[in-house]
Amino acid sequence: MGPYLWVQMGRKKKTPKFYPELLITNAGSEGKSIARVDGKVIMVDYAVPGDVADVLTTFHKHKFETGHIQRLVQASPDRVDTFCGHFGTCGGCKWQQMSYEAQLRYKQQQVLDAFQRIGKFPFPDLLPIAGSAQTRYYRNKLEYSFTDRKWLSSLEDKETMAEEDHAGLGYHIPGRFDKIFDVDTCYLMDDLHNQIRNEVRDYAKAHQLSFFNAYSQEGLLRTMMLRNNSRGEWMVLISFTKDDQETIQPLMNHIQQKFPAITSLLYVINSKRNDTIFDLDVRVHSGNAFLEEHLEESKFRIGPKSFFQTNTLQTLTLYSIAREMAGLSGNEIVYDLYTGVGTIALFMAKKAAKVIGIEYVPQAIEDAKANASLNEAGHTHFYAGDMKDMLTDDLFALHGKPDVVITDPPRAGMHEDVCRKLMELRVPRIVYVSCNPATQARDIALMQELYEVKKVQPVDMFPHTHHVENIALLELK
Repeated sequence: MGPYLWVQMGRKKKTPKFYPELLITNAGSEGKSIARVDGKVIMVDYAVPGDVADVLTTFHKHKFETGHIQRLVQASPDRVDTFCGHFGTCGGCKWQQMSYEAQLRYKQQQVLDAFQRIGKFPFPDLLPIAGSAQTRYYRNKLEYSFTDRKWLSSLEDKETMAEEDHAGLGYHIPGRFDKIFDVDTCYLMDDLHNQIRNEVRDYAKAHQLSFFNAYSQEGLLRTMMLRNNSRGEWMVLISFTKDDQETIQPLMNHIQQKFPAITSLLYVINSKRNDTIFDLDVRVHSGNAFLEEHLEESKFRIGPKSFFQTNTLQTLTLYSIAREMAGLSGNEIVYDLYTGVGTIALFMAKKAAKVIGIEYVPQAIEDAKANASLNEAGHTHFYAGDMKDMLTDDLFALHGKPDVVITDPPRAGMHEDVCRKLMELRVPRIVYVSCNPATQARDIALMQELYEVKKVQPVDMFPHTHHVENIALLELK
């Protein structure tokens, strides 16, 4: 099997099924849309509810099939022209063929469905979803991978290309660690990032620098990360497989001279068999080791390993809504669970008597403490540990029990023991921020005996994707 052909292994071959003039009726999971035939769900890639299309399915289960449009018979009123040349290959922005108004409508419906079907608890009418002011160029961080054998759409391309043109710098094909397509223009981040990425790739090809091969684990250039802040300052970090300073330094010097907006130019040497850099030393070629971002008066130092919400403008919307729901008067003790680098905790701190942040990752807590010092927030305190083990009588004796809990867990939601602990504490008010309404609904259902849902506010952090954030206010009955 050559590097350009992908054959699905380990599954029995299924005979494709053809469905003529199928009506797409709803948006589904993972960016797909849904049609129904004789009680069976048909999941269709890149379809829009309201489309009528001839559909070919290639994967079949007892209750559902997945497929793609062979011919669009009639376009949905919500269908719009796509803006990205990589649409259909890239795994991101799968909803860009759908109008933004329709995207918001289906995201709102996603939250409603989760609360009705999974939660099954009483809740008020959802507040209208808070849309993103920017629907393109909204991200502050992107990561790319180098490859010595970029993804090609046909073998004919392979046969006609010069050897040096096989190298690429881009995103992984969905579901494939070893297949990367070369990116020319991406609309997720300020256009300067396109200029930086393309310049690095072109310089490397012109100077015959070797690109990474995922199988042999050879090739000098491995990955590149770009970050920016709202003040137009940039961080670029390149990962190399070996410490070849005679090659690394000229490349880094070229980038520094070409792009003065880069105020943090970094690199790592990664000879491992994975791309993670959290256990590696980051070297500063020029500038600072961090960027600084502001959310209102709060300041945050963001290093190459720091977690920070990737849509800065919409983060301010998200946190402002959460703070409003918290109803802080300045006298409350606030516990911020899954605090990360302390962004929500410090955003709340100016309107609270004391804020306690708890996070599982020790490095994140070190960043949170540094951010607290930067903001002169002596009334904030941060602890690393498993959430269900940290909410102890010793902690409450030291800091007092919470008047308000802010919780922003990962997609998996809160551990059942954490839900039980919050119920034991009888916290008067809980503001639950979630990137997964399904697990959020599950967790609230566990606490519904003691808590009433007072407000539900969806927030769109990621335009042109199916992802949606949601904030729910719970009050003790």
